[in-house]
Amino acid sequence: MIRILTLETTCDETAAAVVTDQLEVLGAMVASQDDFHRQFGGVVPEIASRAHLEQILPVIEATLCQARISLDDLDAVSVANRPGLAGALLVGLATAKAICLAMDKPLIAVNHLQGHIYACRVALAQQAAAQNDDCCDIFPCIGLIVSGGHTSLYRCAGPIDFEPLGSTIDDAAGEAFDKVASMLGLPYPGGPSIQRAAIVGNPKAHRFPRAMLDDPQRLDFSFSGLKTAVRYRIAGPGRTDFSQIQLSQQEIADLAASFQEAAVDVLIGKTVQALRKTGMSTLCIGGGVAANARFREKMAQAAEEHGFQLHIAPLNLCTDNAVMGAIAVERYRAGLFEPLDLDVFPT
Repeated sequence: MIRILTLETTCDETAAAVVTDQLEVLGAMVASQDDFHRQFGGVVPEIASRAHLEQILPVIEATLCQARISLDDLDAVSVANRPGLAGALLVGLATAKAICLAMDKPLIAVNHLQGHIYACRVALAQQAAAQNDDCCDIFPCIGLIVSGGHTSLYRCAGPIDFEPLGSTIDDAAGEAFDKVASMLGLPYPGGPSIQRAAIVGNPKAHRFPRAMLDDPQRLDFSFSGLKTAVRYRIAGPGRTDFSQIQLSQQEIADLAASFQEAAVDVLIGKTVQALRKTGMSTLCIGGGVAANARFREKMAQAAEEHGFQLHIAPLNLCTDNAVMGAIAVERYRAGLFEPLDLDVFPT
């Protein structure tokens, strides 16, 4: 049995996991930083880095304890070294290097975005194991990563063969959720706040733009115009001071629902275009925004309507975690190890 310690410190979650070559999760821990960043309405890179420094060793210790193994029992250590916040990435990489050097273990680098897609394969393997069934592969597929920092489409020929097809040209979807939530006076993080407010809202109350849906050949996203349209609907063109604007709870709910519907329509529309353009019939989705209930509902409807196979990471594997670092198993099998002078590659 191969056992790999995986580390994740790309943004504002400090996470570790121990996974096997059978994609069994022996232990996993996540230390969230939401409370540290809430007062600022978004992630502060310096605060994130300091929190990682404080949390990384206790998180690793708790993970190994849960897995009932020691560092000696590991076959390798993996770490996400791209993309992400530079300081946050450095904490994870330095920690992984120190363990590898001290314990004479090989180092594996993983791409955080590819890990989000691989979370679907981990979930499928766990489901198959629970049902005593053979695990079906998710590859080849179209991969959609939709999170606070990234909104990207990939052609995934295999677990370590990802070809970019398109990405956001401005704001990521999750960033737009955070900013619109702030405009509406809703708490950070914006995704869950928008979803809660939208439950009693009318998604047809406001007709917000769906950018670039009329161009099926371009597989990019844009959410800046949508965010600006919400701002204008709240305050009017050119007005920057929101302090004197009083919205009723129903107005907030209608704006949240209408924004959410527009964002979801764009995500689904561009993804369906990618499936048609490539001729692929399997879609895998990961990232924090993939936890949105309306997104999951409408994407399932689209899969039924257009006849593609859909895999969305389970809720516990949508937000940043180290279990998705199990993609390191694929690199271990391929002998893709890194030297100890490995660097980080932030966004």
